Amino acid sequence: MVTAVNPVLCGFYPDPSICRVDKDFYLVTSSFAYFPGVPVFHSRDLAHWEQIGNILDREEQLPLAGSEISRGIYAPTIRYYNGTYYMITTNIDSGGNFIVTAEKPEGPWSAPYYLGDEAKGIDPSLFFDTDGRCYYTGTRPNPEGVRYNGDWEIWIQELDLEQMKLTGESMAIWKGALKDVIWPEGPHLYKIGGYYYLIHAEGGTGSEHSISVARSKNLFQWFEGCPRNPVFTHRNLGLDYPVINAGHGDLFDDGNGNWYIIMLASRACKRHSSMGRESFLAKVVWEDGWPVISAGTGRLEESLELPFSEEYRFANEISHHDHLHFYGSKLDDRLAGIQTRNEEQYSLKAREGFLRLYTRKEKIEDKENPSYLGIRQKDYCFEVQAGMEFVPQGDESAGLVYYQNHDNHLRMEIKNYNNETFFVVTAHIHGKDNVITRTQINNSGLAEITMRAENQTAYIYIKTGGVQQLAAGNINLLSYTTEEAGGFVGCTIGMYASSNGSISNNYADFAWLSYDAI
Repeated sequence: MVTAVNPVLCGFYPDPSICRVDKDFYLVTSSFAYFPGVPVFHSRDLAHWEQIGNILDREEQLPLAGSEISRGIYAPTIRYYNGTYYMITTNIDSGGNFIVTAEKPEGPWSAPYYLGDEAKGIDPSLFFDTDGRCYYTGTRPNPEGVRYNGDWEIWIQELDLEQMKLTGESMAIWKGALKDVIWPEGPHLYKIGGYYYLIHAEGGTGSEHSISVARSKNLFQWFEGCPRNPVFTHRNLGLDYPVINAGHGDLFDDGNGNWYIIMLASRACKRHSSMGRESFLAKVVWEDGWPVISAGTGRLEESLELPFSEEYRFANEISHHDHLHFYGSKLDDRLAGIQTRNEEQYSLKAREGFLRLYTRKEKIEDKENPSYLGIRQKDYCFEVQAGMEFVPQGDESAGLVYYQNHDNHLRMEIKNYNNETFFVVTAHIHGKDNVITRTQINNSGLAEITMRAENQTAYIYIKTGGVQQLAAGNINLLSYTTEEAGGFVGCTIGMYASSNGSISNNYADFAWLSYDAI
């Protein structure tokens, strides 16, 4: 037996979708306006996961210019059929719904097949029937007119795999379980025991989130709802429960008669979520032809005993400790940029063993693609550290950023004032800068910047010349949460360099970036 600890993917990994190929499980999540997009993970025991790549790793696949961080890629679905992997998703601002394919889940993945105006709405999913025909299902605004915010419906249409185009008539098959339901979304279809089952989310992706299920003997007819709908939610547990927002699930089995569901939920601290929505696992049993999630408790468990062998642990599995060093020619898959990640922003070749970030004019507070590369926050008690060499000129700055969105982030930078070098901590909240502290430093050699967070309170340290000092303490981090900043993402923490609007040929050299739970 293996013990899986929830969340199975910690940090900003929302809208999970999963497929099994023999004994291997592959999982993808939303990435919004981070680049590369749609991280893909592999497991053989559902407890230990290894990132094997990013599906959208080329700019031709993922145009994001000008996108706010909570735009971009929504709700991917991964499926496997007849030797080919399929991933379908939505790029909200550039092209809408599209499909990419691959022979191997780690890629390379194809250029996008855009489905055009006929594929209205968001959250597309693919279903391969036993006769080999493929069907698209998604959610779209009420075609008779949206009567209230969230007045959408779930619909289906056949997909021609050779042409990668929708064909035939589309039909609405479900509206949602509750009266005047809002946001019926995240639909997934399955054929189990003679029925077509539809698993979907409703109630919005916040505290009223839930999972409902409906079924039908035929695809193109109105589905029948489960009498227990919604079949899963944490809405009744209150805002002080440590796990909230549960919903948006994808059902699957292990090939040996055991059923599971992967879903999103949020861990809260002081009623606020810094990590956005994470990926949680639950067991499923079948009663009277309907799925029962977390039978006996009706809630996400802290841990689950699973019928797998420990031999499938990975050397590079996702953990609460990320230590990144910069040798080699390939950037680490865990490092995410904003809108893009290319060699105009960074170099691994300019100085062996260092990641060079260029001080370009783009700023992190703008809806641009700054020189920023971050990793996901995974805990409420953590320490992040970066080692950096940087000599600022003019208005240039470089250092660490704790990033929720362009309007809400915490900057920890080395910069100049009156020809002297300072370490400056700036809270950028609701679009306005507030300098918390300026600490004059002797900036020779390697500078070490440390951010230590303890349950929504941060302490910032700077070390130069072998001497470490506390630059700022008791910083309230609640401003950088979904509840305060809005949007759909969680925080990342990363390396940053900018000339703040000026033309510059300068750079900052980073020796390492580390993240540790404490």
